Amino acid sequence: MTSNLRWKVIAILVVVALAVVAFYPPKDKVKLGLDLKGGVHLVLRVQTDDALKLETETTAERLRDELSRQSVSVGAIAPQDVRSFRVEGVPADRDADFRRVAGEWVGQVFDRSSAAGGAYTFTLKATQVNRLRQEAVAQALQTIERRVNELGVAEPIVAPHGEGDQILVQMPGVTDVARAKEIIRSTALLELKIVQDGPAPTQEALLAARGGQLPPDLEVVPGAAEAGGTGPVYYLVKRVAGITGRDLRNAKPSLDENNQPAVSFSLNQQGADKFSKLTSENIGKQLAIILDGRIHSAPTIEGRIYDEGRISGSFTQQEVQDLSLTLRSGALPASLTYLEERTVGPSLGADSIRAGVMASVIGLGLVTLFMFGYYKLTGLNALVSVSLNLLILLGFMAYIGAVMTLPGIAGFILTIGMGVDSNVLIFERIKEEIGAGKSARAAVASGFDRVFLTILDTHVASLISAAFLFQFGTGPIRGFATTLFFGLLSNVFTAVFVSRTLFELILSRRPQAAKLSI
Repeated sequence: MTSNLRWKVIAILVVVALAVVAFYPPKDKVKLGLDLKGGVHLVLRVQTDDALKLETETTAERLRDELSRQSVSVGAIAPQDVRSFRVEGVPADRDADFRRVAGEWVGQVFDRSSAAGGAYTFTLKATQVNRLRQEAVAQALQTIERRVNELGVAEPIVAPHGEGDQILVQMPGVTDVARAKEIIRSTALLELKIVQDGPAPTQEALLAARGGQLPPDLEVVPGAAEAGGTGPVYYLVKRVAGITGRDLRNAKPSLDENNQPAVSFSLNQQGADKFSKLTSENIGKQLAIILDGRIHSAPTIEGRIYDEGRISGSFTQQEVQDLSLTLRSGALPASLTYLEERTVGPSLGADSIRAGVMASVIGLGLVTLFMFGYYKLTGLNALVSVSLNLLILLGFMAYIGAVMTLPGIAGFILTIGMGVDSNVLIFERIKEEIGAGKSARAAVASGFDRVFLTILDTHVASLISAAFLFQFGTGPIRGFATTLFFGLLSNVFTAVFVSRTLFELILSRRPQAAKLSI
């Protein structure tokens, strides 16, 4: 064996060893997709109108508070729809002051139109509508991704899907689908508001002292039944929250004073400053802790509180864990609806793997029979080349963390065909060279040299196709493109370098005039 041939053999062994180390054991190293491992496939729609409604209502309440501080009295301020709100009863002598206050910051987001009787309508600008919708989808995407990652799902897919307001979620290995869906779609909107009145058994009883009329700056929120009670109770609270979930820094499970499951939370610096001011100005009043529009507890403020609080109520340990997770991941900017749900059981995924492996083995077996029948002992060269091609492909997939899917198995089987195709081109060229009177060694060298550019050209074209499939294809197509891409790379190495080295290794042990079994 020459020194050059020895280094070629060593290089092949090193590549094969690295591939084996990368994917063995395959159960731990090769990541399986949803269709092979089982799990859940969801398509959700973000109700972006919720984001518009929140912006409209929040702006209306902020304007009400600002007018009150500026001593500009007006009539009703009420939303008309998700994009607009109306202000009525602006006094003629304070019209200029109203315009000044409203124009300082409301005019940047809303268009203003006037009507008779001191009435104004504020409508979200078209550019702001588009911005709020896009931001709602982007924030929902980030929030869902954080929640799915907190669930401990391996290799989840959270990505935009279809129309601009849809999100695709794939969670391989998830068995408790109902819990996962609830965590994903939970709004988890935390609000801390000062209680003005309550609790009362009914809304009518709550508003009786105010003549049955709900003040514009207040709202009625239901709460959990008190000890010994049978139904919900109602509280009258400020419409604008003093603290929201956006001010949270962390949330974690804990125990309350009765040793029952609860959620402790801490606030960021800005939230702590607001909480400190809110509690110091309202000592002796109740603080409603509202989650998704329902009061879970309303403790009395006994002193200034800086940056920590606790949510207690009738929670189980699992509910506390889930609530902590959703609060940490942030509140969704809008509600979600499920458009599509598909569940793949682990047994179905295992059947797909077995079917894919069986198809690969049968395909490789049939190809081997053909190669031995047509090319005699040289068929062994093709078998070794194709087998190493598949082994190196698995190593590639495991090393970069690519996910193996059912379409990926199809690409895996296609790799067998590509490897055989390359070997057929080479072998036919070698037969032609032998038929022209060249020795076996000269025929092998000439055959590989003449076919190399053809193989390189076809593989580069296929690589470009695979890249486009990956860039513009959906999930299954991208899985196929990934396997195809790395199969092409490994095939160039095995069909050209490995196959030629095997020929040279065999011929190096034979006399110069020896014939080749092809």
